[in-house]
Amino acid sequence: MKSEFILAFNEICESRGLPKEDVFEALKTALVSAFRRDANLSNIQKVTVEIDPRTGEPTIYAEKEVVDSIIDDRTEVLLETARRAGFKDVELGDIIMIDSTTASFGRIAAQTAKQVLLQRVREAEREHLYEDFSGREGELVNGTVQSISGQHITIGLGRTEAILPKSHQVGGERYRAHDKIRVYVLEVRRTNRGPQIFVSRNHRNLLRRLLELEVPEIYNGQVEIKSIAREAGQRSKVAVQALQPGVDPVGACVGMRGVRIQSIVRELNDEKIDVIEWDADQRIFIAKALSPARVSQVFLEEHPDDGKTAIVIVPDDQLSLAIGREGQNARLAAKLTGWRIDIKSLTEAAGDSLSSLDSPSVPDHVRKNTNLVEQAQLILEKKAANRPITSEDYHTLDRLVSQVEGSIVTARAKGHEQVRKQRALARKNVPQEMWKLPIDELDLPGRIHNLLLDNEVETVGDVLYTMELGDDVFLNFKGFGEKMLETLKETTETYMDQFVVEPETAVSPATTDELEVEAVEPVAEEAEAEEEAVVEMETAVAPEPEAVEPEVEETAVVIEETVLEEIIEEEAVVEEAVVAEPEVEEEIPAVVSAPVSEFDDLTRSLVAEAAEPEPESEKPAVVIVRTPTKTEEEDAAKRRGRKGRELVFDEDMGEVVARRKRKGSRRREEWEDYDIDGDF
Repeated sequence: MKSEFILAFNEICESRGLPKEDVFEALKTALVSAFRRDANLSNIQKVTVEIDPRTGEPTIYAEKEVVDSIIDDRTEVLLETARRAGFKDVELGDIIMIDSTTASFGRIAAQTAKQVLLQRVREAEREHLYEDFSGREGELVNGTVQSISGQHITIGLGRTEAILPKSHQVGGERYRAHDKIRVYVLEVRRTNRGPQIFVSRNHRNLLRRLLELEVPEIYNGQVEIKSIAREAGQRSKVAVQALQPGVDPVGACVGMRGVRIQSIVRELNDEKIDVIEWDADQRIFIAKALSPARVSQVFLEEHPDDGKTAIVIVPDDQLSLAIGREGQNARLAAKLTGWRIDIKSLTEAAGDSLSSLDSPSVPDHVRKNTNLVEQAQLILEKKAANRPITSEDYHTLDRLVSQVEGSIVTARAKGHEQVRKQRALARKNVPQEMWKLPIDELDLPGRIHNLLLDNEVETVGDVLYTMELGDDVFLNFKGFGEKMLETLKETTETYMDQFVVEPETAVSPATTDELEVEAVEPVAEEAEAEEEAVVEMETAVAPEPEAVEPEVEETAVVIEETVLEEIIEEEAVVEEAVVAEPEVEEEIPAVVSAPVSEFDDLTRSLVAEAAEPEPESEKPAVVIVRTPTKTEEEDAAKRRGRKGRELVFDEDMGEVVARRKRKGSRRREEWEDYDIDGDF
């Protein structure tokens, strides 16, 4: 036998339409709130509730500390009590969740539980309703008119209500209270008072859903609805296509003797519905969309700016039928096909063709066909005189229009295609990141900035794209002059220069030196291969003016004749000490070991002295030589080439040459004097 709790619980679930899990959660929350209120517990203290789903008996667990003596029984429990409750390994100071179920609650606690329970149930009900109807957006629902006001109509949907706004009502329909009505669920919004549902009666998808309900072939996927154009309460056009061979899409929608379509018409209060077979050829599709009017010619033109336009030629007696009452038929056909339709009568189109014969787009054989032109002129004269026109006359006009108007439209189509290619190329030339930058990045004057925004030029990419199309595009803007165009070009060029040239792409002086060193490497390798090849001083690589050599203190050493002998003696002593060192392959100390550019004057003087015969009585010539530091040697090696060859002055040849490496040389860290003619 079920307890009273289970009976009440099931009643709540059924009446509210809620799942049992949501009601259980609401009941647990209510019991926790009641227990906290009855025991006056803090919100920090943890309290949980478990309910037996079969008996409905609740068990309340409260968080308490294990102590040896109780001071506050709301937050503390004795160690013995905790161990009797099943916590065998508990110790003093531990926090446990222990059964704290009370026999009954006080009046205030019970009232709190009731309020919390009702609130939680309402919230769960609202959430359930929202999830239910949000998944039904775009579907049909049946409702009952409950109340009518000037702004909207309230539709009862059973457990909730929906709103039918005035903008979504059909003008010819009259609604009364308690009327049964079928509506289309347009939108479901979440609010504090529950879901707010908006429905519609004039939406075109209402007709789509009605067709799916009435036509099994559409519901099963054998027939597809391609497009719908609807003016609610008056007329609608539906384009359908058969997806299965052997199925007539129009016949399936109309039904036997129009039974299927008539039921939909009655649901929509006698709204006229035209069912048209969709065709991949847009010319045929447009001609069918204008039914019941007959169409003679259809010319398609896709303008880059104005969009797609269809020029439709109809017989004179079909012009009013093609346009429809207040242009309704042509308007619905345009919505159905997605083309802007320009309808002309056959005589009007023939008159335009005769006046366009001089156009260069018209072929010569058409222009020279005097028989056809004269016949067309005679027919137009008969029409102007209100004389009857035969079917042969209409056929003649149709041939003229087909040849002339078709040639002109074809020529225009080629020009439009060229414009589209030009625009595609211009768009391709604009960097992709420029389309994301607003026009504010250019920092243009206010007048230019506002004019560009008025003409939908909103990003830097738009500016660059318009510049690619030509200056005429900017000059066609109202109020945009040539001076503004020059300012815009200068500002854009400056911005693009700053944007394109990034610090990583700039060439540093070190990179320039490396490039020069790579250029000199072939010369150094050729000198090494020839061993004693003469290198001209003009081809020597000098450091760039920007390259700063390490600072070395230059001192001029004046060596007297009396000091020269002491230096020679010191060199002899050092030479003896160096003999014991292992031989190292190194260059012979050059007469000029620094870069050639630093000793141009010195080398010129040496050449001059070498050209003059020296007297035998004169002392040997002395040259002051500075041995470069380690840093200088590395920099010089980069400039000289891979092998680090040095340039020295050969006294016998009177030129600067590259010397070979030999053993037994040594580095000098200070300024030293060398005797050109003597030994080192």
